[in-house]
Amino acid sequence: MSTIRCTAAGDAMIFRTLPGEYEGFGALRAFLMQGDFRFVNLETTVHNFETYGSALSGGSWFCAQPQVLGALKAFGFNMLTTANNHAMDYSHAGLLKTLDYIHAAGFQSCGTGKTLADASAPVYLDTLSGRIALIGACSTFHPDEMAGEQTRTMIGRPGLNGIRHKVVWELPKEQLDQLRAIAQTLPVNARHEVNRADGYASALPEGQFEFGDMLFREAPHAAKKTILNETDMRRMENAIREACFMADYVVVSMHSHEFTARKEDPEGFYVEFAHRCIDAGANAVVGTGPHLLRPIEIYQGCPIFYSLGDFIIELETIRKAPSGMFEKQGMTGNEGLDAMFTNRSDGGKKGLYYQKVMFESVVPYWEAEDGKLTKLQLLPVELGFGQPRSHGGLPHPEPDGGILERLAAMSAPWGTKITVEKGIGTVTL
Repeated sequence: MSTIRCTAAGDAMIFRTLPGEYEGFGALRAFLMQGDFRFVNLETTVHNFETYGSALSGGSWFCAQPQVLGALKAFGFNMLTTANNHAMDYSHAGLLKTLDYIHAAGFQSCGTGKTLADASAPVYLDTLSGRIALIGACSTFHPDEMAGEQTRTMIGRPGLNGIRHKVVWELPKEQLDQLRAIAQTLPVNARHEVNRADGYASALPEGQFEFGDMLFREAPHAAKKTILNETDMRRMENAIREACFMADYVVVSMHSHEFTARKEDPEGFYVEFAHRCIDAGANAVVGTGPHLLRPIEIYQGCPIFYSLGDFIIELETIRKAPSGMFEKQGMTGNEGLDAMFTNRSDGGKKGLYYQKVMFESVVPYWEAEDGKLTKLQLLPVELGFGQPRSHGGLPHPEPDGGILERLAAMSAPWGTKITVEKGIGTVTL
């Protein structure tokens, strides 16, 4: 089989068209174009505000006009995922409009769809070096945003391919007994107990105890454990097996904001998810979501990028926002977006747009033969931190910003060695 060549980028929160071939654009595009497969996560809905904002959002309500898709084409991307926490910012109609505009622009996309089967299905890219499959998934979402299965009598529900998990807190017996005593004094579990008595909730697993919406179990030491949803994992494994049957190389995209002690540290369920995807036959896992870099792991000869960070960050130049975005800031919705963003950021002191690490990313280029990694290079990218929002947020190569060195340090505990030469990182295989 020929050598498979891939490039990928993180989250594109894009709300403006490109101003042209700005400084650094050409070098970045040339690096991306090395791949036959060129991926980015589109973290916004795309339409002309033909529909209403949902009651819930991924934090902000994201909508970009369809013209921005031309910018992604200009960079050279040919594969998209739309599975992220902003996919349903404009409800079901907004999602379906987004898919219509994406497909009309000629992009392959996955991770969301008209039904759960549609959202979780692989999409394929035919290249001269081989057929490449992409499967998109997301672990950070409200339950209402997950797509629904079609049944014999009912149509499915539009949404995203969700990977659910639950958190179980572990405590020694003495501390757990204290919680139980408090729960008997206060009606913190009354709702759960009534729902179980009425048949609307299942019994707790053996050894688990509820305290409000938190689950606990006894253990020698205090700890937080995350448990992967087996139904969702089996659906992913089935999609991967089908993709392996149809294609030469399989890439899984995962959008996950969850973390342990630091944003840079992926949760345990995500690590298990990535490993099990590769065990099922996937050849690479590309992570997006937390808006900053996370470690790279080489598992069974396959790359896992736990997060590539942001590729474009223009979140303070959205054109419109529903009232809910203003209400979060104690405002009415009659104020301007300038007042809302100024209020939210405390005058430019907090938020994604005011943290340098959110503007630092890498673009990987990798090659594989017989499904296994043979080469992995990393281009450091910076998005114009501190520039005016009217033209900041666009990516350009940044060889001297210490980005690769920081990524190398966080990847070393995962067994990954990254060397830096002439502004390019190389993973030792």
